[in-house]
Amino acid sequence: MERAVPHTVPLGQVEVFQALQRLHMTIFSQSFSPCGKFLASGNNYGQIAIFSLSAALSSEAKEESKKPTVTFQAHDGPVYSMVSTDRHLFSAGDGEVKAWLWAEILKKGCKELWRRQPPYRTSLEVPEINALLLVPKENSLILAGGDCQLHTMDLETGTFTVRGPWSWAAGAAFFLDRILTLPLSLQRALRGHTDYVHCLALRERNPEVLSGGEDGAVRLWDLRMAKEVQTIEVYKHEECSRPHNGRWIGCLATDSDWMVCGGGPALTLWHLRSSTPTTIFPMWAPQKHVTFYQDLILSAGQGPCVNQWQLSGELKAQVPGSSPGLLSLSLNQQPAAPECKVLTAAGNSCRVDVFTNLGYRAFSLSF
Repeated sequence: MERAVPHTVPLGQVEVFQALQRLHMTIFSQSFSPCGKFLASGNNYGQIAIFSLSAALSSEAKEESKKPTVTFQAHDGPVYSMVSTDRHLFSAGDGEVKAWLWAEILKKGCKELWRRQPPYRTSLEVPEINALLLVPKENSLILAGGDCQLHTMDLETGTFTVRGPWSWAAGAAFFLDRILTLPLSLQRALRGHTDYVHCLALRERNPEVLSGGEDGAVRLWDLRMAKEVQTIEVYKHEECSRPHNGRWIGCLATDSDWMVCGGGPALTLWHLRSSTPTTIFPMWAPQKHVTFYQDLILSAGQGPCVNQWQLSGELKAQVPGSSPGLLSLSLNQQPAAPECKVLTAAGNSCRVDVFTNLGYRAFSLSF
């Protein structure tokens, strides 16, 4: 369904109103369906649109094939982040995360399954949640954003908790903390960032989570110990620092012992064990999304291009898209749909660019 048109807009101006909405649209988030044949995109108006990749990629595709099969109002504010499991689509906006069943979405039955709000410091606090991360081995979902904390939700019970190894000393400290100092809600979050958290990444083998935020730090969290085990303050390294752009970390990705991150500081490849920057990528514009792909690093941010980097720092290619700035990249690698293996890029427009290979933009989907 379309976003409601204000009553003050005459019926004859509805199309103009909707055209203005599309003109000022930002697409913050994307997630592929478990079957790999559909793409969900979330925008700044709180809408989620579902696109059929199989129809859009068909040899018989028409312009109508590149438009949503269904659009529904998911949140009151922007849909900052989305992730999918085998059954569910999770979406996050201001203060809460919602769950939707993919089976129902594909039948155009877009009714939320449940909604959850992390335990914030006060009932009046409604910080945006702009980063979601699945931890499959733990069957949990990690949320982060405006309250500077990482919240862990058990997907089986829907409760927020931080689990660590039990000991009598740890137990005594927990209950003492609970009774004498902090409310229980604050015991259910990973705390360390001093400002807004922008991004999360998973080191699945360990399991450990990386987080980056406005404070300029990338923090590494041991989920089993429920504590921070490493901090890299990127802006303090002279070769990475760009004071004119600020210290904020806007994107990060990890591959075993390696991490790439960027934002205000330069996009940089790090060796995590030694906390050493090994490659500084020569990109002036702040980057908003980065990911490892085979032997390349893909990044996007200010500007219309998807950047392809060699690990050595050489820029292999810049592939232009249709949006003036890009906020998210998503790779569809679902084995169930090899014919829909694509890269999608979205940002400051109503379009989602589709790349069937990394060399060019094949077409764009339109919200």
